[in-house]
This record gives sequence, C-alpha cells and structure tokens, in this order.
Amino acid sequence: MAGEGAGRTPEQEGAAAAPAGPESGAGAVEEQLRAVYAGGGPTGAAGPDAVVGWPERLARVALTRVADPGDKVMGRAVRESGPREALAAALGGRRLPGAGPERTAGYRARAARADPVADLAAAHRAGGRFLCPGDGDWPGQLDDLAEQRPYGLWVRGRPSLRLWALRSVAVVGARACTDYGRHMAVRLGAGLAGAGWAVVSGAAYGVDGAVHRAVLAAGGATIGVVASGIDTAYPSGNSDLIAAIAEQGLLVGELPPGDHPTRSRFVLRNRVIAALTRGTVVVEARYRSGSLITARRAAELGRITMGVPTPISGGAALAPIRFRVAIAA
Repeated sequence: MAGEGAGRTPEQEGAAAAPAGPESGAGAVEEQLRAVYAGGGPTGAAGPDAVVGWPERLARVALTRVADPGDKVMGRAVRESGPREALAAALGGRRLPGAGPERTAGYRARAARADPVADLAAAHRAGGRFLCPGDGDWPGQLDDLAEQRPYGLWVRGRPSLRLWALRSVAVVGARACTDYGRHMAVRLGAGLAGAGWAVVSGAAYGVDGAVHRAVLAAGGATIGVVASGIDTAYPSGNSDLIAAIAEQGLLVGELPPGDHPTRSRFVLRNRVIAALTRGTVVVEARYRSGSLITARRAAELGRITMGVPTPISGGAALAPIRFRVAIAA
C-alpha cells in the first residue's frame, strides 16, 4: 500500500530544478521553485490551472510564520478576504476583525520577518513540499475545520496525502503508556496496516511511537502529524522513527522549517489529526490529555471515535465510560 497514489517529491524533480541555496541568487531560487511547483510534482497535479497560483502559495507560506496554527482571527480573514489580502493587512498593521492592538502588532512584526521563498527552499532541500487548499493533493476533509483550517501543510514523503487520508484512522494515546497500552497499540497498528488502512498519529513517545513502528514493520502506510517543522525531529529521542516515517510514509505539519513545538501547538495539532482521518481510536489517556482532545474534536466533526477498554487501573487507564463522558463534556 505504501506506493499507492505515490507522487514525486520535490527532490525527484531533478537536480536541475533543485535550488542550490542563497549563493545562487534569491531570484533564481524563486524561479526554480516556481517551476517545480508548476510542474505539479509537489502538489499532485500538473499544469497552470491545476495548482494554486504562485502568489497565493507564497502568501500562505508567509502566514505559517505570521499566525499560529488554528488562529481563528487570521483563519476568518483568510476565508473572507483570501490569503493575499490577509497577509497585506498584517504587513500594513491593519486591524483584522477580532484582533486587538497587541495581536495586530504581533502579526505586523512577524509578517515583516517572513521570507516564504527561503522557507520553501529549506523544505525543498529537506525533501519536503508545501500543499495549499486547492492543490490536487490537498485533503478536502480538512475544510471541515472552517476558520481553523490550516493555511497550508508542510509535507515530507512520496505518497499522496489526499489518497492516504481517504482511508485513514488515527490511533493516539498516552506518552507514559502501560505495557498493555503499548501492546494494544502494536496490535491495532499491525491489524490496520494489514487491512489496508493508513494509520495517523503524532510521532510522540508511548502509544504514538508504538503504533507508527508497528505499521512500518508491517509494510503499511503511516502518517505522522507533528507540532514542529517537518525538518525538526521532536521529540529528539524519536529522531530515527521520524526519519523512517518521512522515508516510508508521510510527515505532515503546519509549522515552517526550523520551528519548534510549544504546549499550545501540541493541542492545536490534534485538530488536524481528528479532521484528517475517518475516525480516532484512543488506546490510553489521562483524564486531561491531548488524546482526549483529539477524540473530542473528532466527535465534533462527526468522525467515529473509539476507546480501547483496559483491565488496568491507574492514571493512564481509559475505561469506556470515562471515554464517553470525557468526549461529551
């Protein structure tokens, strides 16, 4: 299944199209990148009318520097006025509806520092690409997030994100999971891979790492949704796993190259996992955890939500009744 719907990475467009870096000249780098994206390899479709236009792509890339993922103020502005106008407002210090003076000043300062061509080039050198809503490989189910829809997605890996996401399940759970939780994550990962489902998780310690490794070992399809740049391995202890996901599956994130996660970004990342997949399975989770946030968002979006019953008591245990009460709260 790992080759199903595979598209070419930017690196596979050929050495002649690969930006060499700043020494080759900013204008030349931009033209090379523009040609790569116009060819359709990174976006899943070819031709000038089949991919998002270059000015809009640059604006969306810049917005990943200007506003945090899931920022409803910026997301609403993008939906109502488009990414180019939203970015122009940020650059000009114009107040967006719902934004106070401090937020407006923050937008302006970050917009002034944004360099979308440099970010695209950095992602390209790391074997990554930037997908926009409207690209051929964009997963349409993310549009269910409305004003919290990502401005775009940074992606590493050869397969088609859109095709894999059409038949995908999220498996999430505690970082400090029990042996039983790890065992169930492995069983779920291997079983789903054998049944032809793509398995989505967060590339973290515990349940996430166990399920990713099980899918990779079974030769299946797995997607890691990270709360950092796709060129930044976090947590560092999972760097080999994250590299394997990028090589054999897909690594997806909202943050530009080099960016690091924060507590709030982990929480916001969970909405992408919930929206991208057909359903979410929670293996183990503490009562107040990111895993239950993912399940709650999945339920709000009309996705299937499930919890694995456990015979073990303790802080990380997730009983079915607790799961039902938690996501309904």
